[in-house]
Amino acid sequence: MEPLAPFRVLAPASIAEAVAAAAAHQGARFLAGGTDLLVNLRHGIGAPGVLIDLRSIPELRRLGPDRGIGAAVTLAEIAAAPPMLAAYPALIAAAASVAGPAHRAAGTLGGNLCLDTRCIFYNRGEWWRSATAFCLKHRGETCHVAPTGHRCHAAFSGDLAPALLAYDAEMRIAGPDGLRTEPLSALYAEDGAAHLRLGPGEFLAGVILPPDPWPAAYAKARTRGAIDFPLAGVAVALRTEAGSVAGLRVALTGTNARPFLLAGTEALLGTPVDAAWRDRLGRLVQKQVSPMRTTLAAAHYRRRVAAALAGRVAAQLAEAA
Repeated sequence: MEPLAPFRVLAPASIAEAVAAAAAHQGARFLAGGTDLLVNLRHGIGAPGVLIDLRSIPELRRLGPDRGIGAAVTLAEIAAAPPMLAAYPALIAAAASVAGPAHRAAGTLGGNLCLDTRCIFYNRGEWWRSATAFCLKHRGETCHVAPTGHRCHAAFSGDLAPALLAYDAEMRIAGPDGLRTEPLSALYAEDGAAHLRLGPGEFLAGVILPPDPWPAAYAKARTRGAIDFPLAGVAVALRTEAGSVAGLRVALTGTNARPFLLAGTEALLGTPVDAAWRDRLGRLVQKQVSPMRTTLAAAHYRRRVAAALAGRVAAQLAEAA
């Protein structure tokens, strides 16, 4: 890793101060746990002169009681399953599955939702990336995953996003125009080099959970049983009536440049979760995920794993119901 370039750290005490600090320092980056950002800086990916530390803002450290979670709440705090989150087991499981205990103690909700996209051609040291003329995501002109294409295929690998998408959570965005609330899905775009739809000076302030969540669960596959990012992660929210599926949301991570909700799930309503139903769900997943050569695992393996996980989690929820 490269030595860090010099930078200043600002610690605003309010959201308004954080927004003002970003406006006053062009190119500044927002910082919380730093488990993703600081590693990238050590790899020579970016050199901001100012980091704006959000952890001193009380509103961003708040967990409840209005089903709101501040962006600076740590993954360890979520994984500890506080009473406020008892109805959201998929979120607790997703937080508990991230990396190792030290990472979860530092990493935050906002950092995991805004995790940088990853690729074996991007997440390397400066000397390695310079030998390949860099890449489309940073300082280069070619995506080495798809050299004839015109966009970056680096994959989003955050664990909390699919759980929150399955719960139909909303997000709060802070910026020069104040605070606004939108569906969490509006945060993401299918472009590895620009996967976050945040305007200049904006940052994620937190999320708002729904009042009556459907039963949901999260599972992921990774190379090692701990620490690694997901090769594929799936969250399923499933509501049943009289033994048949009455509501279904499936969200995925690790396969595309953004976490996303599976489209076309309405075709799976009105029937029980049996082997044929799981096959139909698996085919739907395989059609919509688009893993590329961004990890050391083969793309077709990640596609099949995503489909298998979706069917397995849905079956477990149906059996529990």
